[in-house]
Amino acid sequence: MAVISCRGDGKVAVGAAVVCAAVVCAAAALVVRHRMKSSGKWTCSVAEEFKEKCRTPSWKLKQVADAMTVEMHAGLASEGGSKLKMLISYVDNLPTGDEKGVFMHSMLVALISVFLCTLGRELGFTFSFPVKQTSISSETLIKWTKGFLVEDAVGEDVVAELTKAMERVGLDMHVAALVNDTVGTLAGGRYNNPDVVAAVILGTGTNAAYAERAHAIPKWHGLLPKSGEMVINMEWGNFRSSHLPLTEYDQELDAGSLNPGEQIFEKLLSGMYLGEIVRRALFKMAEEGEIFGDTIPPKLKIPFILRYVSDYGTCSVFSFSCIKYLPEIEETCDIVATRGARLSAAGIVGILKKLGRDGPAWRTRFKNCLEKKSPRTLSSSTPTMALALGQPYWQPLTPNTLKPGNPEDS
Repeated sequence: MAVISCRGDGKVAVGAAVVCAAVVCAAAALVVRHRMKSSGKWTCSVAEEFKEKCRTPSWKLKQVADAMTVEMHAGLASEGGSKLKMLISYVDNLPTGDEKGVFMHSMLVALISVFLCTLGRELGFTFSFPVKQTSISSETLIKWTKGFLVEDAVGEDVVAELTKAMERVGLDMHVAALVNDTVGTLAGGRYNNPDVVAAVILGTGTNAAYAERAHAIPKWHGLLPKSGEMVINMEWGNFRSSHLPLTEYDQELDAGSLNPGEQIFEKLLSGMYLGEIVRRALFKMAEEGEIFGDTIPPKLKIPFILRYVSDYGTCSVFSFSCIKYLPEIEETCDIVATRGARLSAAGIVGILKKLGRDGPAWRTRFKNCLEKKSPRTLSSSTPTMALALGQPYWQPLTPNTLKPGNPEDS
């Protein structure tokens, strides 16, 4: 045979044989792929691969929580020492619940004048982007997040710019304080409950703030506050770790974003991005697995057409002919949403570990709080929180609690 020829043309014969073999293998692969598509197995294969890469078992959640704690320490030690900015908010006294008066939050300039007669001249301003503060009312914008990009504003004093805007329309207001929305949420929580130690925003973007012991902030060089506390704006949306379950769709989304390589945690669990991850996954299933038949819904090719994970039920992206594929669509949404929920829970556990509040006593207090404030949240988040804390799940095992599947295996 040509493949073992020792003649001078042996190399040609071997090369021809290799090419022929490659062609045969490629043809065989196409046949197998076509049969798998026809039978639906190819779609299942893509879906299963996606599900596997999104898995967040307990051991991975613990790794994420531990990595969050490590990054918190690094961010508090020095500027630029961590992906977490751990910004000092200059808020060292949180509400006690005994305060009286009227408090404003993030009023737009156009609306402020309506309330001037009753609310006085002091303005508190909530700003949900990373800023470097030098006082409670002086700060410069570090960068934009959540898809915003106004380059001229980066490095500018946010309060000064707001003051100029009010002056241009003749509003006589004094900005007494600017806080991040997570800091404002923490203050609101502490006003109602003295045990509140942290706040998390899960919306268009995501962030967290917590009350840190002032002596545990090496990069703080001022006098220690009398309260012994300092609120830290973590900017945890920028958290990144090798333990995060990233898929090809996450990587593609990040590469095409306005801030590639940044806000990775935010891109995994915040509202702005979840629908787009679902769209990208469904598009591949449609393109390679023919999940919607021979024709891909045209709007499924449009980035960010799915603004929310729940959009699949009402938006015009999917035609009525796609109804029979609803289980696959629902499962894809569930995979993305579950991953985001469990990662956010792991992040919260990281904060609790940093504060030394991850033991049984604190876990019980957390459970009691959820039972009182949000029993529905308890039913879905408790397994993840318990597993990330390395503690057994306390909810009795019943058919209802087993229905979502074993959280240990998710």
